[in-house]
Amino acid sequence: MKKRLKLKKQVKVILVCLVIFIIVLVFGIKKYKEYKYHQTNEYKLTLVGYSLEESKKIVDKLNDKNEEYLVKNKKNDYIIDLLDEKYFLEKNLDEYIKYKDKNKKKNLSDVVAIVNVHANYDWYDTDIVKPTDLSKNELILVNKFYYLDKSFSPEEITNISLSYAYANNSVSKVTNDAYINMATNAKKDGIQLLANSTYRTYERQEKVYKEYYDWYGEDYADKYAAHPGFSEHQTGLALDIFTYNSNMENFDQTEAFNWLMDNSYKYGFILRYPKGKEYLTGTNYESWHFRYIGEKDATKVHELGITFDEYYAYFIE
Repeated sequence: MKKRLKLKKQVKVILVCLVIFIIVLVFGIKKYKEYKYHQTNEYKLTLVGYSLEESKKIVDKLNDKNEEYLVKNKKNDYIIDLLDEKYFLEKNLDEYIKYKDKNKKKNLSDVVAIVNVHANYDWYDTDIVKPTDLSKNELILVNKFYYLDKSFSPEEITNISLSYAYANNSVSKVTNDAYINMATNAKKDGIQLLANSTYRTYERQEKVYKEYYDWYGEDYADKYAAHPGFSEHQTGLALDIFTYNSNMENFDQTEAFNWLMDNSYKYGFILRYPKGKEYLTGTNYESWHFRYIGEKDATKVHELGITFDEYYAYFIE
């Protein structure tokens, strides 16, 4: 009898100890999880002032480095909207914030676009200009931040037929083939296209820029003529298109221009410097300047309604 009572007592002690162990274990695990959670950026962001939902979104969208950047700074009132911007690029987060803080009236879409294309810097800023990536072929970007070497010349430069161009105009073969196809189909619709001012060597662009500079000064020259090495005309992929009795002043009032705006992308061409986008391209509106980038990409640019600079930054670079 005594042995049974002793055994029961021992069992009770063991059970009590087991219960206590389980309670301590559960409590310990809970505290450990709390401790671990308190080390996360999601928790630290709530201490900065972000809601739990906002913190989760930030952690979901950004890498550790950018999360920690936000943790170390005061709460940003527009960061969540910034993360939702269509063309948001995480690598540019710090520059978005710095630019927005200096330009508080700018909407976030413009902030993202400006930073993506480096237009938050001065045009031709020597700290950021660099050679363009020639491996992109027809999608190479040449603007006021990406340049071509003086020795660069496109392969298979081809003279454009006098049926669709003024004399002494040439482009790369792939551009010529696409342009002739486009001009032929335009003619079927009663539109006569005439190419002019097409491929230019580095040396030729040097002369063009100097002429503008000597006649009108640096500010005007920089708006209407690229520095040598920074001109799309050197790629052999760009051409200025006109029609009879038109010029730079009135081309966008012609049926030819309207036809190009409706159809050029189908042949791989885009209007390179659209109206109202000067703050992104660094070049004044040019209704006549078209650039070959291939049918697939030209269609995307057309559908999205963005500049090639924006498209390159988000989809290609």
